[in-house]
Amino acid sequence: MRVAAFIMVIVIYFALDAYAFSAIRGLWQESPVIWRRVYTILFFSLSIVPFAALMLWEQLDAVWWRNIRVFIVSGFFMIFFAKVFASLFLLGDDIRRGVQWVLEQFPGDRQFDKSRSDFIRKTTVVAAAVPIATMSFGIISGAHDYRVRRRTLTFPNLPRQFDGVRIVQVSDIHTGSFFNKTAVSGGVDMLNAEKPDVFFFTGDLVNDHSEEAREYLDIFKKVEAPLGKFSIMGNHDYGDYRNWPSEQAKQADIKNLHEMHDYMGWDILLNENRTLKVDGGEIAVLGVENWGNGRFSKYGDLSKTYTGTEEKEFKILLSHDPSHWDAQVRPDYSDIDLTLSGHTHGFQFGVEIGNFKWSPSQYIYKQWADHYQEGNQHIYVNRGFGYIGYPGRIGILPEITVLELKRA
Repeated sequence: MRVAAFIMVIVIYFALDAYAFSAIRGLWQESPVIWRRVYTILFFSLSIVPFAALMLWEQLDAVWWRNIRVFIVSGFFMIFFAKVFASLFLLGDDIRRGVQWVLEQFPGDRQFDKSRSDFIRKTTVVAAAVPIATMSFGIISGAHDYRVRRRTLTFPNLPRQFDGVRIVQVSDIHTGSFFNKTAVSGGVDMLNAEKPDVFFFTGDLVNDHSEEAREYLDIFKKVEAPLGKFSIMGNHDYGDYRNWPSEQAKQADIKNLHEMHDYMGWDILLNENRTLKVDGGEIAVLGVENWGNGRFSKYGDLSKTYTGTEEKEFKILLSHDPSHWDAQVRPDYSDIDLTLSGHTHGFQFGVEIGNFKWSPSQYIYKQWADHYQEGNQHIYVNRGFGYIGYPGRIGILPEITVLELKRA
């Protein structure tokens, strides 16, 4: 299935080349032969070089060459989307020319200029530059433009001792994608400046394997929270997207990742729960392993995670994938007051202006970013601290969530 999809992408990739070239080569048709050849070579080089690099991608070690791998993929898709944008303009012009041709077949004295205008050719070049410029800006400016998002959540059953407690949540760090260590460290400094009482990480520390995180452990070890630092596993943390020489090697990598959480002082919850205590008051923190609807892994066992918290007055669940909330949490565990999730990244692309927000994520996930409430149950979906695939963000910026709990 993956091979077929890859072949389809490549066929479309070069078909768009042929389509665009047939149209815009008119821009240099009047140039001397040598320059026509130079422009033609440059045009196809813009496609062949990223494609050749993509073929090399699999041969590059994912740890030592991770930054190169990230930018190879980015370069390929920048060119791909540039062609798509250009082709949309050309298609519109071809539809116009086709309609004019049809009209000329009917009786009447109609004559249309059906040639491709230089204006359309030049507009096509500008259109192709838009996604390249936008995606480049998203890498340079958006990748580490951390935003602190503060919300106050009110609960009638919150123990009075926890009234005003400040939670900081971070999700989807994806250390395997990072290329700016200084910026990441600055993000952790921003987190600590919020002076959280408790810290929650809701999964995806890495992309494919534990070694990606090694050089960032001392940065995230700096996170401070007096009531504790708790974490869970996300779908990428199990190594399911990598070919392993054996199941034993895969399990050893997962164990290594668990030890890295311990090194950072993060209490990783593997279908487990903990109790937070303040002046005699208690709340339960439940951490379930990844459970997602559809094709995503289902390592989570919410029944096991919940056991022992039945009598707790207030419960917070850490569950990486927000689809878990409607699938199991709300229907079967109505006394879980607050669920914290991530996973969606807000697609790393969208628009947020005031209270308006839009992203392609919303067509896949009912709860895809920020706060949602159904009855007495709440969920907050973090937009992610890092990024994967495309090493940047456009509109949907990396997030540090600050939640203040208030008693009604």
